[in-house]
Amino acid sequence: MTKKISGIRGMNATLPDVTPVWREVEGVLRDVVERYGYREFRVPIVERTELFKRSIGEVTDIVEKEMYSFTDRNAEGLTLRPEATAGIVRAAIELGLLHNQKQKLWCTGPMFRYEKPQKGRYRQFHQFDVEVFGYAGPDVDAELILMTARFWRELGIGAVELQLNSLGTPESRTGYRNVLVEYFGDHRSELDVENLQRLQRNPLRLLDSKLPEMQSLIAAAPRITEHLDTESAEHFAALQALLEAAGLESTVNPRLVRGLDYYTRTVFEWVTDALGAQGTVCAGGRYDGLVEQLGGRGVPAVGFALGLERLIELYRLGDRELPMGDPDVYIVAVGGTVQPAAVQLAEELRDTLPEFSFDLNADGGSFKAQFKRADKSGARAALILGEEELAKDEVSIKWLRSDAAQVTLSRAAVAAELRNGLQRLPG
Repeated sequence: MTKKISGIRGMNATLPDVTPVWREVEGVLRDVVERYGYREFRVPIVERTELFKRSIGEVTDIVEKEMYSFTDRNAEGLTLRPEATAGIVRAAIELGLLHNQKQKLWCTGPMFRYEKPQKGRYRQFHQFDVEVFGYAGPDVDAELILMTARFWRELGIGAVELQLNSLGTPESRTGYRNVLVEYFGDHRSELDVENLQRLQRNPLRLLDSKLPEMQSLIAAAPRITEHLDTESAEHFAALQALLEAAGLESTVNPRLVRGLDYYTRTVFEWVTDALGAQGTVCAGGRYDGLVEQLGGRGVPAVGFALGLERLIELYRLGDRELPMGDPDVYIVAVGGTVQPAAVQLAEELRDTLPEFSFDLNADGGSFKAQFKRADKSGARAALILGEEELAKDEVSIKWLRSDAAQVTLSRAAVAAELRNGLQRLPG
């Protein structure tokens, strides 16, 4: 027997009984962003490795430990994208979308990080990403956050909390970095090897440690909000006022620093305790220096990414009927001369009733066997076309999910009867 080839750990197939939920959730997200005036932008999955080193930061966990990087046949270093923002910025610069222009863009697709797979966190995962270029004020930051709040309302998700922080400008963050180095330097004996390395290379990442033994030390650390420059402090206060005016509750979390080096000023996360330890569902912030850092003219920018696997886990926890992707109608065709007429009927109904789906029995079978398939398919109705019906130009309708009586009617009347009946029945 030929040996089976197994899948790659943390890179999962999505089963047909789950993909309808994905489509439903993705449809809500697309609908919301487009109602806000955002346009879809599709970018490559593979980029030059240097792009992520320069944007995310060479001393981040993503670049040091988690990227899927390789050398191609031209000896060029390439990487499967670990996040979307850098690729969007690179493409927008290269295609001339940012010169004297303002852009509101969104994209979605797979990302790749080599990390320990766990619930809601995989090596291939999917993000819904929104980016805005050319707007410097806190009003656009507020718009993005309010947009994410609308996601939750329209998806019927309530178990999320908004956390905010400001990282200030690179200059004010440098001053805060020095304060942190001094503080944690006085507690070197309490740091493990990894956090000692962070102390030297990227001390803000110490605030993001999840180690239980670090939490009291982190709680007592100096707060970045106490070391902001005046303009960043005013920007943050204005953002909070806008959100409050819109009736959106938030919590300032001075330990929120995000894992990417390009963030400036606003950072935010939507978190939940309904999914276990990995509680962030959506996160983002402002990155005003990244366009210039990647070779473009300086353009203010802000955006967020939403993890679809986690969002769908959260969505499926709700008390709601989930879509299953079952056909609306199963067509039972019994008799050696019936199949051509059944194929024609199915195509006519797909033209006449495009809002419904039709599954035509294949590979023959007795009436009993076909009816069993119809019931197993999850369809709400079965159309029965046998030799007797064919001779009279009739079709029978059997409602599979209600007590309504089976009816036989002319073929010309089938479409109207199906539409009326399916609209009455739950889908």
